[in-house]
Amino acid sequence: MVKISLFVELLRTRPLALFWTMAAVQAVLWTLVPSLFYSAPPGQLPVVLAIGDEYQLGTEFGPPLAFWLAAIAYRSLGLFGVYLLSQVCIVVTFWAVLSLGRAIVGEMHAVMAVLLMAGIAVFSVPTPEFGPAILAAPLWALILYHYWQTIRAGQWYDWIALGVEIGLLLLTTYAGLILVGLMAVYALATEYGRSQITATVGPWLAGVIAVIVLFPYLIWLDLAGEARFPNVATIVDNLRTWGRLIGMLVLAHLGLGFLVVLARGWVIPSRGPPPDISREPIDPAARIYVYFFALAPVVAMGLFVLFSRRPENFVGAPLVVMSGLAVVAAAGDRVRLEHQYLVGVAWAALLVLPPLFVALSIVVQPWTFAIDLKVGRPAAEMARFFSDNFQRRTGKPLAVVAGDPATAALISLMAPSRPSLYLEYTPEYLPRVSRLQLAEKGAIVVWPAADPAGRPPADIRRQFPGLVPEVPHGFSRRFQGRMPLERIGWGVIRPGSPIGLPASQ
Repeated sequence: MVKISLFVELLRTRPLALFWTMAAVQAVLWTLVPSLFYSAPPGQLPVVLAIGDEYQLGTEFGPPLAFWLAAIAYRSLGLFGVYLLSQVCIVVTFWAVLSLGRAIVGEMHAVMAVLLMAGIAVFSVPTPEFGPAILAAPLWALILYHYWQTIRAGQWYDWIALGVEIGLLLLTTYAGLILVGLMAVYALATEYGRSQITATVGPWLAGVIAVIVLFPYLIWLDLAGEARFPNVATIVDNLRTWGRLIGMLVLAHLGLGFLVVLARGWVIPSRGPPPDISREPIDPAARIYVYFFALAPVVAMGLFVLFSRRPENFVGAPLVVMSGLAVVAAAGDRVRLEHQYLVGVAWAALLVLPPLFVALSIVVQPWTFAIDLKVGRPAAEMARFFSDNFQRRTGKPLAVVAGDPATAALISLMAPSRPSLYLEYTPEYLPRVSRLQLAEKGAIVVWPAADPAGRPPADIRRQFPGLVPEVPHGFSRRFQGRMPLERIGWGVIRPGSPIGLPASQ
C-alpha cells in the first residue's frame, strides 16, 4: 500500500487550493515583511519613485509604465502600496503560468509547475524592489498564455488581449522587444503561424492595438531622439552585465533544482513505493513551444549588448517565468514523487523561510556581524532632520535634494514636502530640476560621511565648489545593535545662491 502525504493528496484532489494557498502566502509575507521591517526601501526603488513622481512620458531609464504605477501606488498607500503592487505582479505571473500550463499539461501538472517557481529566487527576495523587471514578469507570462491561445483557438478576444499586453510590455521595458521578436520567429517557423499571418486578421489586429497603446511613447522617442546606439565601451559593459545576468539566473534556480532532485530521488531513492501523478501525453508542438520560450529569451537577451545604453534593460524576472513549466514538460507523462514528505516540507520552507530569514537578519545582524543593511537605514529620520533644517534656515520647504544619489533619493522620497531629486549626469530625467532651478530654489546636498571632518567627496566638491559642509549628523537605526551611527555629511544651498551654478559662472 502506497502512503500519501498531505502535500501529494492536496496536489491530486485540490490542486487549485494548493495554488491559491501559495499565492496568498507569497503576497502576504512579502508585503508585510518589508512594510514592517524595512526602514528604507530596497535597491533602486527610491530612484524609481523619484522618476515616477515626475510622470514623464519617457526617460533614459526606459519606458514609463513601471515608474508611473510605482508613483501612483506610493501616493495612494505609501511604501505598503508599492510592496503590495509588487506581489500582485508576482501572483498574476503565477496565475498566467498556471493558465498556460492547464492548456498544455493539465491542471495538476500546471500546479506542479507553479509550485516549482517557489524555488526560483527571482520570485522571492528581490520582489519588494518594484521596477520594470517586476512589472514585466506578469505581462510576459500573460502574453505567452494568450499567444498560445491564439495559436490553438484564434478567438478575436485573445488577439485583442495579446495586442494590449504587448503594448503594455513595451511601455514597461525595451526587453519586451525580445519577446515580440521571438514570437515573430516562432510564427514564421511553424506552418500554423504562417497561415495565421496570411489567412486571418488576428495578428494584424493585435499589432494595430499594440501600436495604439504605444503611440504616445513612440512620439516621445522621435522627439527625444533616444534611438542611439551604444559605443564600444558600453558594449563591453553590456557583455559583462549579460554574463552576470546569466550567472544570477543559474543561481536563482538552485531551489528549483533541489526540489527536482528530491522529487526524482536521484541521490537517495525512497524506501517505499512512491506515488505518481499522471497526465495525458503532451502535444509535441506544445512541448516545443514551452522549451522555445523558456530557453530562447535568455540567449536573445544577448542582442541587447549591441543596442542597449542602460543596464536596466537586462531584466531577469521575465526570463524565468517558463522555467517550472519547462521542467514539468520534460518530466514525462507520469511523474513519480520520491521522498514525497520531504518534497512537501522543502517546498513549504522555500516559500516561507526566505521572508522570515530576511526579517530575522534585519533584527539580529546588527547585534552579531554588524553588517550595514541598506534597508535598515533610518530614511524617515534623515528626511525629517534635513527638511526641518532647510525650513528653519530659509523659511521655505525643502524643494530639491542633491549629492550622493542613493542618500538623496531616500530623502527625496521620505521628506514631507516631496522634494525633487537632482542628478548631475541625468538632468533630462528630471526636467523640473535644472542647474539654474537648483540655484533658484535652493537644496540640501548630502553624502555618506566617511571623512571624520565631514568633508564632501571629490565629486560633490567638483559639482558644488563653494559648498560649506556642516557638521555631519549621526542617525540611529531602528535596530542599532553594535552598528555605528549612520553619519551623513551635508550642506545647504540657499535659494538664489550662486553656489548652485557651475564654477565657471
